Amino acid sequence: MAGPSDEFHVYDTTLRDGAQREGISYSVTDKLAVARLLDGLGVGFIEGGWPGALPKDTEFFARAAAGDLELKHAKLVAFGATRKAGVKVEDDPQVRALLESQAPVVTLVAKSDLRHVERALRTDADENLKMVRDTVRFLKEHGRRVFLDAEHFFDGYAFSPDTSLKVLESAVEGGADVVVLCDTNGGQLPLGLAETVAEVVEKTGFRVGIHCQDDTSCAVANTLAAVQAGATHVQCTANGYGERAGNADLFAVVGNLVTKLGMEVLPTGALAELTRVSHALAEIANIAPDTHQAYVGSSAFAHKAGLHASAIKVDPELYNHIVPDTVGNDMRVLVTEMAGRASIELKGREFGLDLAGRGTEVGSALQRVKELEAKGWSFEAADASMELLLRGELSQLDTPPFTLESYRVVLDHRSDGEIVSEATVKVHVAGERVIATAEGIGPVHALDAALRKALLPHLSWLDTVELADYKVRILTEHPGTDAVTRVLVESTDGEREWTTVGVHGNIVEASWLALCDALVHKSMRSSSHI
Repeated sequence: MAGPSDEFHVYDTTLRDGAQREGISYSVTDKLAVARLLDGLGVGFIEGGWPGALPKDTEFFARAAAGDLELKHAKLVAFGATRKAGVKVEDDPQVRALLESQAPVVTLVAKSDLRHVERALRTDADENLKMVRDTVRFLKEHGRRVFLDAEHFFDGYAFSPDTSLKVLESAVEGGADVVVLCDTNGGQLPLGLAETVAEVVEKTGFRVGIHCQDDTSCAVANTLAAVQAGATHVQCTANGYGERAGNADLFAVVGNLVTKLGMEVLPTGALAELTRVSHALAEIANIAPDTHQAYVGSSAFAHKAGLHASAIKVDPELYNHIVPDTVGNDMRVLVTEMAGRASIELKGREFGLDLAGRGTEVGSALQRVKELEAKGWSFEAADASMELLLRGELSQLDTPPFTLESYRVVLDHRSDGEIVSEATVKVHVAGERVIATAEGIGPVHALDAALRKALLPHLSWLDTVELADYKVRILTEHPGTDAVTRVLVESTDGEREWTTVGVHGNIVEASWLALCDALVHKSMRSSSHI
């Protein structure tokens, strides 16, 4: 794959700035896995952490240097600070640690706000400039490429422009390739930020980068505005991970640069990997993917309103800003009480059903959906139940694999404090009446166990089906709603997952309805003709 040139940098700082998000704690193995995914996507630079300051980061760079991390596209970057005030650069242990990391690129952070220089560093502006110049020059003399992160630049530039510009000048005099303007507090807005970036580029002629926090929800917009104002280096994190409200989201920034600004900033074909990589990185971070995330979220191209679906039926591009598979995503149509006939027809296509010319059945299915949703059912997250409803209206469902005669669930609170649920089911399957009893941790677990015990000798595929997730929502009462509890059951057979829904005033009955739909859907899919 042809990669982007050095004319524009996509710089990822997930492993350093992104790791500062509350709830994220990467192991060294995690950090190596994250780096491999980012390299596979084709980013130009991967900031691995702060060697010498954090033991895990020091180990990460050591393992990378030992061959545990082979990068095909990206350059590994070590992050650190300039020498301390009053200390010779060659004697500063953290500067030495940057060299010992063996990273070919180093990003230095430096104060560019006079107030921070005087109050946080407790030194003066002249010494701060020497700290920047000395450290950059020292690293350059040892063969490193150096970028400078000008911390708090926009706040500092507004307070004392001359001080902030001199920090950039000192870095370039020392040999820095890029000076990165950092909106460290995340308080900038796009128009003002772009004006400052353009002004700095015009005054200095330096190569400028941008690093934005998301405290005003403008990190992505600010990053794009900076690029349009002359920045040629963007610093981002996967899924916008970062301290406080986070950082500019790598996937939204790249998606916009490529699809909106026509900039080839990733290797050829890599854009289609955005969704997969985003979700893989969320898994490593142990954070549920944001379903509403731009470009890569599962709802990014999901359409609910009937008006949208009618237009999409004619031409999908009418309500999608790009073709979803451009970024490896899919379009979905959600069927709810807001749906129209077009929504039902489009949903049918997803299930392989041709509903053209089936106006009566479509109308009947639409009416059924609206009636059920008025009672608390929700099909937008339960495609399997929706497919069963549609096929039922089309008379395309076989006889269910079993029918219920009755079930009973009892709760046994024993003298030792142990609580055990016991369920008994009576079903008819394969021409036989079967009675089975099983215990479980709770009533739903016991009911599921009893049902499996009754059916397993007759349904060969049942041993592959597992309950993957179980969600309960108590619905707020309002006019037109009889339901009290909504249950969503997610099932898997090891190859695919499907979700079913059940609603009833009794949580056990709601669960039973969802469990039954799950097995009926699996039975239907196991049939050779579907």
